[in-house]
Amino acid sequence: MKLAIYGREFQDSVVQYVQELFDLMAREHIEIWVYHMFNDFLDDKIEYKQNTHSFTSYKDLPKDIKFMLSLGGDGTMLAAVSIIADSGIPVTGINFGRLGFLASINKDKIEEAFGALLIGNYDIEQRVLLSTYTENGGTSNEGEVSFALNDITIVKKDSSAMITVKAYVNNQLLNAYWADGLIVATPTGSTAYSLSCGGPIVMPGSGNFIITPISPHNLNVRPIVVTDTSLIRIEIESRSDSFLFSCDSNTRVINTGAIINISRANFTVNLIRLKQESFFSTLRHKLLWGLDTRNY
Repeated sequence: MKLAIYGREFQDSVVQYVQELFDLMAREHIEIWVYHMFNDFLDDKIEYKQNTHSFTSYKDLPKDIKFMLSLGGDGTMLAAVSIIADSGIPVTGINFGRLGFLASINKDKIEEAFGALLIGNYDIEQRVLLSTYTENGGTSNEGEVSFALNDITIVKKDSSAMITVKAYVNNQLLNAYWADGLIVATPTGSTAYSLSCGGPIVMPGSGNFIITPISPHNLNVRPIVVTDTSLIRIEIESRSDSFLFSCDSNTRVINTGAIINISRANFTVNLIRLKQESFFSTLRHKLLWGLDTRNY
């Protein structure tokens, strides 16, 4: 069996868990492909008991890679998804972070989870992504298509006045938001930044996107759920000459006057979920739903 490993730098307290994982893979004689920057970082951190290969993109990976393991928090998982792109390689994550909505495997249960992964005792969930490209952005990324599993965010760049974000859905004006910014999220991203800004939780597979204003000046302006077949266009007006545009964890500066086009991507990401996991159990455990001393 061949597996791909993606990760980023971590604290020394995590070393023992990474070592445990690599020992398990050595015991099962698994051929390992490690992301090149992570491979360099691990060189003096853990003891390798087998030879490994490195890769820089999914194009370097063998065609028979079984799945990719992301080692870190949800941010690391998002970065792993950007590496996988449209290859169709299934991905799951071991959570070394805090919340762990995407990287759902607890670091204290690596051996149990890894055993389930080896025998295929899991489900594959197809998650939709957002596709976006900019016009009149004044950057080298002009016209380049980017993808996001969680969300696309437009935010004012500094402490200046709020920006006006005009949002169009299928060429019809939705609203001109006077706010600090705007979030367009997938159901997967509904439990991320959108949730913290008052957006609803949407079950994956519902066929929706969520449009959530960030600190709107008018308190009666609320988030809205639209179909994921919608074509969304964003235009910005601001006293500042630029704003921040974020596609999952990748942020860049774009000139005011840019037009941002957002739609559903033409491919999905295959997320691995262990049999004992479910979206609702994740909500209960991660968001502490129903947490009451009377229930225990």
